[in-house]
Amino acid sequence: MDDLMRRLEPTFSKDIRENFVGEAENKTAGSPLLDGLPKERSRANQSTGVAAVHAATENIKGIDGSPMLDGLPKERSRANSTSVATTHAATENIKGIDEGEKLCELKFGSYCLWRHNHKEKVNDLTVRKMKDLLYVARAYYPSIAKLPALDKLSHEMKQNIQEFERVLSVTTIDKDLPPLIDQKLTKMEAVIAQAKACRVDCSNVDKKFRQLVDLTEDEATFHMRQSAFLYQLAVQTMPKSHHCLSMRLTVEYFRDPSPDIDQSLAERHLNPDLHHFVIFSNNVLASSAVINSTVMHAKESESQVFHVVTDRQNYFAMKLWFSRNKYMEATVEVLNIEDVKLDNNKASTPIHLSLPDEYRVSFHKVDRPSTTEYLSVFSHSHYLLPQIFHSLKKVVVLDDDVIVQRDLSDLWGIDMDGKVNGAVQSCSVRLAQLRKFFGNKRVDETSCAWMSGLNVVDLVRWREQDISGRYLKLVKEMNSEEAVTLRASLLTFQGEVYALDDKWVLSGLGHKYGVDIEAVKNARVLHFNGKMKPWLELGIHDYTVFWRKFVDPENQFLSDCNIN
Repeated sequence: MDDLMRRLEPTFSKDIRENFVGEAENKTAGSPLLDGLPKERSRANQSTGVAAVHAATENIKGIDGSPMLDGLPKERSRANSTSVATTHAATENIKGIDEGEKLCELKFGSYCLWRHNHKEKVNDLTVRKMKDLLYVARAYYPSIAKLPALDKLSHEMKQNIQEFERVLSVTTIDKDLPPLIDQKLTKMEAVIAQAKACRVDCSNVDKKFRQLVDLTEDEATFHMRQSAFLYQLAVQTMPKSHHCLSMRLTVEYFRDPSPDIDQSLAERHLNPDLHHFVIFSNNVLASSAVINSTVMHAKESESQVFHVVTDRQNYFAMKLWFSRNKYMEATVEVLNIEDVKLDNNKASTPIHLSLPDEYRVSFHKVDRPSTTEYLSVFSHSHYLLPQIFHSLKKVVVLDDDVIVQRDLSDLWGIDMDGKVNGAVQSCSVRLAQLRKFFGNKRVDETSCAWMSGLNVVDLVRWREQDISGRYLKLVKEMNSEEAVTLRASLLTFQGEVYALDDKWVLSGLGHKYGVDIEAVKNARVLHFNGKMKPWLELGIHDYTVFWRKFVDPENQFLSDCNIN
């Protein structure tokens, strides 16, 4: 009986079975999964569990170290030094699909959310039955082929295996199966029944089954990583139609340059008594939608001035677009960040546009379900605000993936109690939980993480507190570490964040499915943070309608580039 039990035990060894879930919880990812996401790290917190910070920015390289596209450094994960009890692992294993989805999200991020919500019901019952039979036949065939007395059965089994392989190589659903497939199934079942009745060495069959299991798992893992990579490629690549729009606008600009700005508009750009909004963007359509939605809900659009900060590549396209499109009574200024002259830039180091950085922060705890939060924070470019806008005292910074649905004039009357940055906080991620993530830096245990998207910035206090200097010092100290922007931003603004009411912004519309539509309709500002931006085909359809209504489908440039 002991020998029989040993032969029939599952493919995975006992220690692997017992620790399967525990290992996944501790390591979150045992090796680099998606190269090119900025460096990611998970660290243990003895009191709160494991915190894995995953950056999700705009460049990717490949999978498992294969350099497919030049991008950012490899992500990294670190195991929790405290092991998870085996009994807990066994209990967690019972949780099934939900926990599996969470572990998938730890490894692959929002790809798993997208995959889960785009599963199609496929009629492939017969195809799956064929695969099962083929699996068993392959396991028995080597043992049968070694026995000279069973040449006839061996030949018949080989023919059936080859026939099934041929059919399955071109078929994935039942309706594509050839005629008389039922007869082939019956024939294969009969051959397998004969093979099982033969006296063969079970250990050989067992070894073959183990090999097939390993190959199947490797194949499934490969397809998962390949799918995740293609998803990353789709969400991080500018759509062809948007690239067309930028190129056409640039060409048109040089054909018919926009007229010089008159003096009255130039004065408005510098007038600190007006309401100034700043948008860092390299996307013409996205920044236009932000401005359009803001002015359409403004009580007094004539008091609004928008400063769109972009790079040299998109500067001329932006200039033409905003000179030809009017936004009520508001004024729009386009700035090329590469032309900005910095006071402390003696070596004339080139300045490059960087957009808000997005990160995935995952906590996997022993006694509670794992949780994943998505944060967006200021990028390097945001810390140039005081030098770009010398004459301004207060600005509202908007990300280019937001849509405004209410008047924002109340923001200018908020007393921020001497704080620098008015932002919506995400107290599901506290700095105390990320203590080890910050190394030996002092952490205020009561501080919460905060979000970019909608930020009220007091530039006077910013200059007084030398926020930019603090940030640059931290970046220099952390230069060789991972997720530098997140670390430095959270530490820089410790004690300098004024918590805006949560009602101001509804975040997560670029990764979170199932948000109540009434809540979306009633929100003051919608933030599409996450991978699935509303201008992409992979955008979450239930929410993208709120973005598209601020884009004019009749615009000739959009029609020419097939943007619909």
